[in-house]
Amino acid sequence: MKLHRFEDANLFYTTVKDYLLTDEVLHNLQLGISSTLINNPDRYKNKPYLAAVERDGNIIAVAMMTVVHNLLLSKIQDLTAVDIIVQYLQRENDSLTNINAPVVEAQAFAEKWCLSTGKSYQLKEALRIFKLEKVELFLQAKGNFRLATESDKEILKTWHDAFCLEALGVIESDSESWVKRSLEKGTTYLWQDEIPVSIACSTRSTPNGIGISMVYTPPEHRKRGYAGACVTALSQTLLNKGYKFCFLFTDLSNPTSNKIYQQIGYKPVADWNNYSFC
Repeated sequence: MKLHRFEDANLFYTTVKDYLLTDEVLHNLQLGISSTLINNPDRYKNKPYLAAVERDGNIIAVAMMTVVHNLLLSKIQDLTAVDIIVQYLQRENDSLTNINAPVVEAQAFAEKWCLSTGKSYQLKEALRIFKLEKVELFLQAKGNFRLATESDKEILKTWHDAFCLEALGVIESDSESWVKRSLEKGTTYLWQDEIPVSIACSTRSTPNGIGISMVYTPPEHRKRGYAGACVTALSQTLLNKGYKFCFLFTDLSNPTSNKIYQQIGYKPVADWNNYSFC
């Protein structure tokens, strides 16, 4: 069993692609980030950490880090690979702050990292990945679905900041860049009931699917079905573009959104944990 580091994103992706595609939805983050590293490397301010663990010529684990001190792990075929990843990371990056991974892998890494470093860990987010291949129920609400335009710039920035504060606990500093990028790519959609009342965005794509993220409705417009209608319309729009499926992450602490997505036709794929170290 051996860990391989990669400096070249193309070589890394060529090496790990087949392994990641064995569970495409579970590995949507790794696949999407790899695509961005290859096609838009300037999106990431820091040099990425790219590694894979190989046994008998086969990849059994993938580790990535594009956000400083925040590790992303794939499904791991043999959890003894966690020991190797911990050993290598501790030599290079003993200030790791977070681990994001499927539940079993996240727990295994958190325990090994804390045993090795003397730190402790706590659950930051418990998430669930959902997949939709067909819209089963077209949720309706008063108003209409539309693509965001330049005239929506101010409200997009305000809602991006509000979403980040509510979902992540912090306001990201690059909201203006996000607005500019999303408008250029045409990935941001609004539900309008005379005025914009809800937002949903398409995000990273995989070879066969595409993600939905930043589903947000301001508090004063909630409980009117806007978000459900917006996600329904966006999901169908993306399927109409030729994607075989859509996927999204939900917060397990929010049973309302989990129920709504399942009504639309989203099926649970796997649970995912984010642990922080202190």
